[in-house]
Order: sequence, then structure tokens, then C-alpha cells
Amino acid sequence: MRTILRALLAVFVATSCFAQDVARLEQIVQPYVENKTFMGSVLVARGADVILSKGYGSANLEWNIPNTPSTKFRLGSITKQFTAASILLLEERGKLKLDDPIKTYLPDAPAAWDRITIFNLLTHTSGIPNFTNLPEYKTLQLSETPVAKTVATVRDKPLDFFPGEKMSYSNSGYILLGHVIEKVSGGSYEKFVQENIFTPLGMKDSGYDSNSAIIARRAAGYMPSPSGPVNAGYIHMSIPHAAGALYSTTEDLLRWEQGLFGGKVVSAASLQKMTTPFKNDYALGVVVQTAGGRKVVQHGGGIEGFNTFMAYYPDDKLTVAVLANINGTTPNAIATKLAAVAHGEAVQSPSERKEITVPKATLEKYVGTYEFAPGINLMVRLVEGDQLTVQLTGQGQLPMFAESETKYFLKIVDAQVEFVKDASGAVTHAVLHQNGRDQKASRTSATVAPSPQHKEITVPVSTLSSYVGTYQLRPNAALTVTLDGDHLMAQLTGQPNFPIFAESETLFFYKIVEATLEFQKDASGATTGVRLKQGPVNEVLTKKSTP
Repeated sequence: MRTILRALLAVFVATSCFAQDVARLEQIVQPYVENKTFMGSVLVARGADVILSKGYGSANLEWNIPNTPSTKFRLGSITKQFTAASILLLEERGKLKLDDPIKTYLPDAPAAWDRITIFNLLTHTSGIPNFTNLPEYKTLQLSETPVAKTVATVRDKPLDFFPGEKMSYSNSGYILLGHVIEKVSGGSYEKFVQENIFTPLGMKDSGYDSNSAIIARRAAGYMPSPSGPVNAGYIHMSIPHAAGALYSTTEDLLRWEQGLFGGKVVSAASLQKMTTPFKNDYALGVVVQTAGGRKVVQHGGGIEGFNTFMAYYPDDKLTVAVLANINGTTPNAIATKLAAVAHGEAVQSPSERKEITVPKATLEKYVGTYEFAPGINLMVRLVEGDQLTVQLTGQGQLPMFAESETKYFLKIVDAQVEFVKDASGAVTHAVLHQNGRDQKASRTSATVAPSPQHKEITVPVSTLSSYVGTYQLRPNAALTVTLDGDHLMAQLTGQPNFPIFAESETLFFYKIVEATLEFQKDASGATTGVRLKQGPVNEVLTKKSTP
């Protein structure tokens, strides 16, 4: 009888702990749902044991259809790990080698590509420019585009660097890998992945997305706006191909992780290759890092209307998958926190942190400039007597609040700054804690350089009107410029709508952040684009449309 009682008690305790874990995981997700930065599906599992599997928000807002664990989402760049596994399968079958030059499979490739190998494409070390950053991409994405035409956009561009010298994320490399898979296998990329990965693993809710096919339980994609979610822009799914065209569910992604790390997809030797980072923590289609002392194999994705993030912790076989049908960085933040909770770590949201009062004399010691990297600084100021603020290069000042003498938190974003002192009590550096990452910034000065001064002028409304329109920054990010009475407003995807102020007929500045917009015109005077300068960013955005 006592044995039975002990067994029942053990089951009760285990069940209670499990219920508490699930409740805490739900608490992590819910604030993002409530502030409308997340709708999608979430899964947390240890091995085959699912801890949390739930849909949030709507798969289709117009019909008020809820997301569920079986809702299908575009994966974006999570696709790349399936492409990498396909290449490794072909290598195991003797069809290719990772050190094969790409010219073996693309004989008419330019001479500059002679030293580029399949391995370089897999690890983003080829030097081939990223086609999604080119002006030509804006016209490509609207219609069916064969891989050969996509490749043509970069084949005659100079390499960004010598192959193998650096790592620079490039979708072009994975488009080329898709071409290699098709040439070697004799079939389409879609067919190869379906027959060699999805079908053997029982991933019945995964496939290559289509603009025309009827796909049951597929979510619609949205973008945030000041008035709420709006329908995302169009992209023809022939464009992302092996770099980002697949769709799946959180449940199918668990089957994938179990299959991949359970020896059901590639050999142990191939898996070792796939998960060994080369440069900048990037391996073959996945990022491999150490977080909280644990190895994690992860990747995110972003495509019109969808952002995704998936992480696998091999030490305890923990899988975390977050798929969203609204653009934004929330999936990464949610996944990082869910993993921390699943590992028994304490996770606090800004609303749970307790603010304390710190003497002004202590706050003054933290004022200064802290450098993350050349040109990227963290500026700490003391304003209005006793309010500490923090500002990243090119961004606005944000107030910080003390939770200890050395630890401060932000309320607007989920981030914390910790100041570190040496034995003498002098502040040596600051550590930014955000999205599960700790970034050190060395203190370079006890002062902060004054912000650039701008002088506002008045520009005719007729001139302002010529700048109204949409300017493309990334495949899933655009700058929308509108006219509100006699002044311009500018809104980047997923951010608030801010006023911009003229200091010349073409040059405008923000007051909320350190950034400028300079409108570009052609010989006829028509507006063709806008140059965005913000911190290290200096890019020309092509004008995509005019209302």
C-alpha cells in the first residue's frame, strides 16, 4: 500500500511540475499576443515528449480562423537546413563532393567563381553578392522566375570578397545549391526534398509553397502597421527556391529535428559536418552556438508575412519552434525565453522586474561611451537629474531603470544593461542582455559626443508629395513615406510611423532617432529612391510604388 502511495505521490508531483512548466511557458508567449506582435504556433518538446504545442491569434484575420499546431507557415530561411541536408545526402550517394567547384555544375559561370566550392555556398563564404539586396530584386519578386534568371542577377557582379575569406549571408548561394540539387538528381528541388526528407519522416504537412495551389490549413501572412496588421506584400514562390520557399508546421518540424538528430536523414559523419561551424558560428544551413553553457543548433527565417525561428539543444534533445504569420523579430525572442524556461532558468519580462532607486552619484559613474565594434557604440547619459538613458548608434535614447546598483532594464524593449567594474571600482565595460545574447561593450570614454545638429526648413507641399511612396529595404521590409498635412511621415515595416523634417529640399532627418533620409532623383526630376543613413547603415532604397 505504501509503495502504491509513493508511486501515486510521485506521479502527482511530476504532473504538478509539468503543469507549472506549461503555465510558465504560456506566460512567456501571452504578452506578445496581447501587444499584437505575435500570432502563430509554438512548440516546445524534449525528445518526443511535447511540453507545449499551441496556436495563437489568427491564421486568417478576415475569416477569424485561429492558428493551431497544424497550421502551415512559410518557413523562410529555415528552408536552408533542408537544402544543406539534401546536399549531404547527394554526397553520401557519391553524386558530388562538398569541395567540388561550383563550375562543375554551372560550366558557364564567370571566371571570378572558379575558386567557389559547394562548401562556400553552404557556409555563406563564397563572396557572391546577395541577390535580395540588389535593386533588380524588386522586379524579380513579382513574377515566376527560373533559377537561371535569378542567378543571372549576380553572375556578372564582382565578388564581395575572395571565396573563403569571410562570411556574409547570401541567399544567392542557396539558390545555386538548389540548382546543383536539380542538376545532380535530375528532378526538381521540390521533388527531391519531398521524396528524400518529407515522405520518409512522415512530414505530411510540409512542402514547397505555391502561389496558385490550394493548400489546406495554410496561414495568410501579415505585416504590422500603426493601425494593426495588414496583408503582406506579394512574392512569387519561385524566387526564394532552395533559400526559403518551404512551408511546414511546428509538429512537422519536431519530426524533422527528431529525424535529423536521430540518424534517420543523414549519417553521423554528415550530421557532424552539418553542425560544425565554419565562420561566424555558421555551419551548413544552421547556426551553431553556445547559449547559457549549452550547445544550440538554430536558424530563423523571414519572408513576406512570416517570421520563424527554430532551435535544437542536442544535450537534452530540446526542440523549440516558433512560427509566426506576422512579420517582426518576436519569434526569436519567444524561442529564446521558452528555451530558458524549459532549462529551468529564471526569465523575467519587463513588467515583472522591480525598480529600485539608486543615488545620483552612482548613476553619474556610468555615463559615457561604450564600444561594441568600430562605429557601433552604446551611449549612456544622465538626463533630467536622475534618469539614466541608453542609446545605440543611430537609434533614439531610451530610459533605463535600476533593479540593482549595476543592473538596469528597459521597459520599451525586453533588454537589460549591466555595468562591470574593476577592483578599484572603475567602470570598465557594459554588457547588453537581449534575446538570449550577451554583448560586451568596452568603455571608451566617460563622456558622450553631442548629437548632430539639424536646422529645420520649410519645403513646399508639392515637393513633399513627390516623395510619397514605398521604398524597398529588404524582401520583407519596406519604408513607407506618407504626407500628413504639410509634413512627411516615414514608417519602416514593423515600426511606428515617425515624422521626418527637412534640412534641404531632398535631405530629411528624424528627431526621435539619429537617422537621415535623402531622396534620390533621376535626370527628369522623378524620385527614384531614398538613401537611409543610421549608424553604420548607409543604403539606397529603391522606390517601389507611388499611391
